[in-house]
Amino acid sequence: MNIYHLSHIDLDGYGCQYLTQNCFSNPKTSKLESYNANYGPEVKSRLEEIITAIKREKFLGKENSEHIILITDLNLTTKEANWLEKEALEIGAKIQLLDHHGSGEKTAEQFIWYKLDTSKSATFITYQWLQKHHNFDPENNYATIVKAINAIDIWVSDDELFEFGKVGLGMISGAREINRTLFPSEDRALKLSLIDSMKNYVKKDNAHIALDDDLHQLKKAFFRTLQDNTKDNLVAIYMTKLLSTDKQRLTIHYRGYKGLLGYNLGNTSILGNTFLIENPDYDFYMDINYRGNFSLRSNNKLDVSKMAEEIGNGGGHPNASGGKIKDYKDSFIYSDIKAFIQEYIDEKTV
Repeated sequence: MNIYHLSHIDLDGYGCQYLTQNCFSNPKTSKLESYNANYGPEVKSRLEEIITAIKREKFLGKENSEHIILITDLNLTTKEANWLEKEALEIGAKIQLLDHHGSGEKTAEQFIWYKLDTSKSATFITYQWLQKHHNFDPENNYATIVKAINAIDIWVSDDELFEFGKVGLGMISGAREINRTLFPSEDRALKLSLIDSMKNYVKKDNAHIALDDDLHQLKKAFFRTLQDNTKDNLVAIYMTKLLSTDKQRLTIHYRGYKGLLGYNLGNTSILGNTFLIENPDYDFYMDINYRGNFSLRSNNKLDVSKMAEEIGNGGGHPNASGGKIKDYKDSFIYSDIKAFIQEYIDEKTV
């Protein structure tokens, strides 16, 4: 059984994925692939990714596998639901949507696979669905953390776990150390690890205060390898390793020079310089954000002030510059961003 789980990007959305991660943890019986989206057009983009992934599995000859598209904490428009059902029928996949947003009421009335319950959080709905259909958590070990997420997500302010849930809500919204577009799996792993930590705190005395006090250390624990350091340095080391490991996917070129393209990573001085030192075969580092603003770094191999001026009316120093790409086209998919930037550079340097 292959489960393709698309969920929202807040505590409730990741709470649903925390449950499926623990339910479908046996690789001999199931394979779980997770995706995340914010509301709006990103939902369709991620669903297209899922359809493509299932088609790829079938192309590889895995026709006998059961494919389930699970959507949680996200509502679909009628148009999106019609499109998804048509695509799923063509590839033989099942659909299950579990949501609590009233804005999906009209769509839910039209599709049997669309379960809507506005009285509970999506995490609570998912928990009950997993218990009923997949015999998950017969001893109710996850019931308390589910209750905490439910309390904050549907704002049950008189619930004893409301304040604890509030800390968790901020914990997930503030977990921005890893870019979700560039490294979705690693970003999700960070957030699910933090929710797992919530589970360990929820029954403590003054649990909300204890969790709040320890958040910094919990994040450091995720990024720490062998030696301790400041959180910023640990994150930089972690991110540099990710960039170096995946550098082939992230490579762009400018006038015969080889560079790495990051997306909305920030901390360019530390990340860029560290990456270039550890990867001497690269000549420059570029990080662009969703508005088209970019930063450039080099290590005495390329005058990036000239590059910035040529591609973005920018400038700066030979090893540290920046600018902005006019008419930049953003995307939810990194490969689309990279393709746009490379085509843009090629046009500017003809």
